Amino acid sequence: DEMNSFNRSVSFNRRGLSIGSPRVSRPTSWVSRWFRVLVLIGSVASFFLAASGYMYVLPNLSQAFHGYGVLSTNASIARCDVFDGRWVVDDSYPLYNASECPFAEQGFNCLGNGRTDKDYIKWRWKPKTCNIPWFNVQNVLEKLRSKRVVFVGDSMSRSQWESLICLLMTGVEDKRSVYEVNGNKITKQIRFLGVRFSSYNFTVEFFRSVFLVQHNWAIKHGPKRVRSALQLDRLDDISKEWIDSDVLIFNSGQWWVPGKLFSSGCYFQVGNSLKLGLSIATAFRTAAHTWASWVDTMIDRNRTRVFFRTFEPSHWNNQTLRLCNVTHRPLSETRGRDQSPFSNAILDVVKNMTVPVTVLHITPMSAFRSDAHVGMWSDKPSVSDCSHWCLPGVPDAWNEILLSYLFANFRHPL
Repeated sequence: DEMNSFNRSVSFNRRGLSIGSPRVSRPTSWVSRWFRVLVLIGSVASFFLAASGYMYVLPNLSQAFHGYGVLSTNASIARCDVFDGRWVVDDSYPLYNASECPFAEQGFNCLGNGRTDKDYIKWRWKPKTCNIPWFNVQNVLEKLRSKRVVFVGDSMSRSQWESLICLLMTGVEDKRSVYEVNGNKITKQIRFLGVRFSSYNFTVEFFRSVFLVQHNWAIKHGPKRVRSALQLDRLDDISKEWIDSDVLIFNSGQWWVPGKLFSSGCYFQVGNSLKLGLSIATAFRTAAHTWASWVDTMIDRNRTRVFFRTFEPSHWNNQTLRLCNVTHRPLSETRGRDQSPFSNAILDVVKNMTVPVTVLHITPMSAFRSDAHVGMWSDKPSVSDCSHWCLPGVPDAWNEILLSYLFANFRHPL
């Protein structure tokens, strides 16, 4: 009959098991009944475990690129603030040797420039309630095949760009297959650098745009002290080069200081009007809204995954006198460096955007790392540096988080 036909078709090995039917009342012992109930519960649980495992282990690349990356799958049980954690010693670090990476500029290669203590390269970032997936260079190289990764920003962006290239090169057998597309050497002033991984047909590019908005030299009818102006309502002219990318990572902040602006005669402009009384904080927020409007208008959310990495704290003992004391260990407390008006502005602006933007809020985690700056170990040892970071070092952690958002889900909370 119909019930017997159903019983023969189900996958459970249970002869004559009644499922919600009043027509079947076969006598069984209470032990047998409980056994069957347990089998049914176990089977249903196994099914859901298998299904969730499938979704967890096999998130496809298009999902990872288009907003279904880290933290979105199983968010109710696996939600994690990856930027809330601590630095832990890990002897498996560093992930590469800067002296063997032709794209790590000499000024950031602290060990190559004579730094003798190596403790600073042995720290790994550990979030409180999850784990950042281990960096698997072969997987990442395959997933980046035929893609275009673009970094936009200042020298901090350039150091992250260099870090990512060095990380990826550890998985490339023929190092000569990785090259700068125009044959350029890395310099501080060049506006475009692009490194091609020819075996995988992808590029990792850097565009120097320290303010993100347009910088104009010619100012008509302005006061003598005004030598140039930032056009706060207009994104950098080279922004058209950023559009057709698969991964787009922005940063800005280090140049938004009086010494880089007012002291050099650079002020702010909106439309044709100079805004001489505008504060730097307000100007940055205005520029951030201009950036957000550009992203919402110009970026194809079905292709491009957009990130904004927040401000990187420096560790000067005295900013004015440029006194720099690189410590041997990370700080035990952030001493206020975990906060930045630039970071806060970006966190606020992205809330109202239509194109999803992942904020890499690295300000708090980097605030501890007074031990990881270039200091005196640069290509200009007479000039101390408590702003930039040694490679390998802190920018590698930023990239591990970036790759985690792109290609993997964090593990469930520990």
